[in-house]
Amino acid sequence: MIARTLASLALILSAGTPAFAQAVADQPPAPKPAESEDKAPAKPGPTPEQLRLLATATAMAQSVFAKDFYMTVGLGAGMVPSYEGSDQYVFFPAPVVQGSYKGYNFGARGPGLFVDLIKDPVLPKVEYIAGPVVRVRLERNNRIRDAVVKRLGDFPIALEMGATGGIKINRIFNRFDSITIQTDALFDVSGVHSGALVTPQVSYNRLLGTKGVINLSASADFVDGDYADTYFSIDAAGSRASGLPRYRAGGGLKSLQTSALVGIDLSGNALDGGWGAFVLGSYSRLQGDIADSPIVAIRGDADQFFGGVGLTYTF
Repeated sequence: MIARTLASLALILSAGTPAFAQAVADQPPAPKPAESEDKAPAKPGPTPEQLRLLATATAMAQSVFAKDFYMTVGLGAGMVPSYEGSDQYVFFPAPVVQGSYKGYNFGARGPGLFVDLIKDPVLPKVEYIAGPVVRVRLERNNRIRDAVVKRLGDFPIALEMGATGGIKINRIFNRFDSITIQTDALFDVSGVHSGALVTPQVSYNRLLGTKGVINLSASADFVDGDYADTYFSIDAAGSRASGLPRYRAGGGLKSLQTSALVGIDLSGNALDGGWGAFVLGSYSRLQGDIADSPIVAIRGDADQFFGGVGLTYTF
């Protein structure tokens, strides 16, 4: 996210300058003033502002984001609920991967990866997003801190595959911000929960000059009955093992979430790549049958928090 956002700045500035230079070249010559022996005709030339922009373009052409291939890698860590719905938190390290190859963007999507297969023109007002998503789900897998819930048993890691699609509208309030509206649809292909998840999301992105970026987002998760039943229902055997009441969870709205991310380039100039740092925080509220499950309502909490920090390196 950070790399893609900072790349937007490089693209805006580097691509805008050639177009500007062409516009300057296409301008008709200024009309010649009346000849006078006392005053020589003024020589046409670029304005100071045009010279400044052309100098900026030279710097942009040498940016790490001007290359056909660039990537940001890093490692973040934070505290997350020990299972979805838990009120106990565990330390969770997470790798960071973002980049672009010849205009095709890719990056992390949770513990997974997505690729945007649409190459948009330079400096569009609207960009389109569409491509595959793959992720692994670690829900209720060996990190359970609650002894009662742990008696319900662990689940294998689920493998989910699907697609994402949406639009990104640039230059909302200034030249360096955008709003993205997109939806992920994922399906379990491993047979662990055999369910489906749909996640619509809207996010606002704003660059902090060349020093960093801020991103604010809101999203919702919808799940089907198979997903809800696997992770939030309690059958007769589970009730006997844990002492919790039997419960059957149905599908629908699972959660609402908001998050904020701030990324900073440690050299003060993101265009030269190198080291960066980020801080991320999010809050979600479980809903409906999911919030009413005994593992949430009795043993946990519908309010879920996440906070983390990390370091990145862009090349």
